Amino acid sequence: MRIDEAIRGLIGPDSFITDEDAMAPYLVDWRNRYHGRAQGVARPATPSEVAAVVRICAQNAVPVVPQGGNTGMCGGATPDPTGRAIVIGLDRMNRIRDVDPLNNAITVDAGCVLADIQARAGEVGRLFPMGLGSEGSCQIGGNLSTNAGGTAVLRYGTMRDLVLGLEVALPDGRIWNGLRALRKDSTGYDLKQLFIGAEGTLGIITGAVLKLFPTPMVSRSAMVALDGVEAALRLLAALRATCGDRLNAFEIMSAGQLALVLRHIPDVRNPVATEAPYYLMIEASDAAGADDLGGMLETVLGQAHADGTILDAVVASSEAQAALIWRLRHSVSEANMREGLGVSHDTSVPISRLPEFVADCTASLGERFPQANTVFVGHVGDGNIHVVVIFQRELFPDADAFERVATEVTTIVHDASAARGGSISAEHGIGQMHAARLARYKDPLELDLMRAIKRTLDPGGIMNPGKILVP
Repeated sequence: MRIDEAIRGLIGPDSFITDEDAMAPYLVDWRNRYHGRAQGVARPATPSEVAAVVRICAQNAVPVVPQGGNTGMCGGATPDPTGRAIVIGLDRMNRIRDVDPLNNAITVDAGCVLADIQARAGEVGRLFPMGLGSEGSCQIGGNLSTNAGGTAVLRYGTMRDLVLGLEVALPDGRIWNGLRALRKDSTGYDLKQLFIGAEGTLGIITGAVLKLFPTPMVSRSAMVALDGVEAALRLLAALRATCGDRLNAFEIMSAGQLALVLRHIPDVRNPVATEAPYYLMIEASDAAGADDLGGMLETVLGQAHADGTILDAVVASSEAQAALIWRLRHSVSEANMREGLGVSHDTSVPISRLPEFVADCTASLGERFPQANTVFVGHVGDGNIHVVVIFQRELFPDADAFERVATEVTTIVHDASAARGGSISAEHGIGQMHAARLARYKDPLELDLMRAIKRTLDPGGIMNPGKILVP
């Protein structure tokens, strides 16, 4: 029996797509940078169907490419050009399986859209704190597979910190049921952590138990104008001393990045009157609601203005004004894509070394690529500033020429991060974008251990080949 007939027999004829036009959205990443081909796109509806499709692929040595919302930044969910792979789309697996407010846990299918999980948690008076610009379309399985971060990492951590248990379809077609809603379990290796951040190279996440938190009773946001990253770190220290763990988000944006958002995104504006080299977006919240967070922010920001740490600040006086501030932040990717051909980086360094990292990248990139627009945006509170280098499209009518320049740009940024004990990927993953260069920055012993795990779980090498690890 042909593999397409076998898969259709398992999941239904309408759930296996082979029409080229219907497959097209599954074969390109959202930035239109990576394109691939596939035998077909399977859309299973249950974990057992996922496992059955994987089993058939394993028996026929056919590569499998898992795909969630297809909002990734590194081409991790796009098949290669050979056309041998089967893409497994998880969009039909969108059930909220269980909500347990007393245990502060929610159990979901991997295909659930992040915003739907946030909304369901809110219905029972709880918060799921992962927040991303793509939260209306990204799926939780993809968030888990890349160990997504988002704007609230400062307080709540990455996806690794927000998961209690996983369910995974393994490369041999078995299902590992690790959907345990436990906060303490010392019965051996923490297997779920193998699959978080693995980008589908070790198995396909089909379900998850996620941590919930009390819904904040009060939340306050502010936007701040300041001279540079060093001043941002001084303000961060002052806010932490006053607000403690009520500080949720502390995001930085260079003036050049803000200008792109204002140029390309309708109905947004800068609420701060003072022009400055950098801006901060700050959010603090409290579940008890007893403290005057707005007053706290105003006091700290007033002192920072008086001692010259910041140039100006606005504390949002309404939910609408707060939403405006965060819309500026969450519109960055869309604005940059509209502006031109972007080379975006997801590096992290120790927080104390952020100022020198930014200065190094600014000088090196400005000297080598004076025709480019280099901007900065990201999570300064956890050391993850995105360096984005944008070229006008007309400079590169040849895609290969752009890729050569992009490689040079990325080497400059990654070398600057590595020189300061940093990482080339903080939250976007490796995918196919960085797979070939990972050996330049990863310790050889770490790579050996990673390859040993890959061989053990996926001896046939069918799971998302060409992503993270290359032969």
